[in-house]
Amino acid sequence: MRLPEIAALAGRSQQALLDIEQVVARAESMLRKARATQDDDYYDGIALNLHSFYAGVETIFEDIARTLDGVIPDSPNWHQELLKQMAAEITSVRPAVISVQTRYCLDEYRSFRHLVRNLYTFHLRTSRVAELCDGLRSCYAALQADIMSFMQIMQSLDEPSDGEAV
Repeated sequence: MRLPEIAALAGRSQQALLDIEQVVARAESMLRKARATQDDDYYDGIALNLHSFYAGVETIFEDIARTLDGVIPDSPNWHQELLKQMAAEITSVRPAVISVQTRYCLDEYRSFRHLVRNLYTFHLRTSRVAELCDGLRSCYAALQADIMSFMQIMQSLDEPSDGEAV
């Protein structure tokens, strides 16, 4: 992998993380309003933002899988497989992108996104939506730290060593 490709991937990932951070802030804002007003209608918006959170995460993972791994899972449960792929080291290609703990955290949002896609929002339990929203900031922080660390490692692996021709 060449440094410009890794740098471009890092730039795309950084921009996606900024977008995801806005989603997190919007979900938290809606949860505060829901709790302050006791208006359950806010939970629909929170659910949509939780859905968007994982959609953004998955976009980063697909980009990494396509650019570095050369393969994106294509089975019926490919969303789950992609998440596992990101938590696994691929020998002689890349280290794990995320920690196992981050994978477990993200899996909660992946599962919830599936519910949002397949249920009417009035069937969602507001307590579960609130619980996921309460944990969103810490899950995002773990993801962000893992991705930034991963990108730094990838860029350092691709830098020419002393004496190596550029």
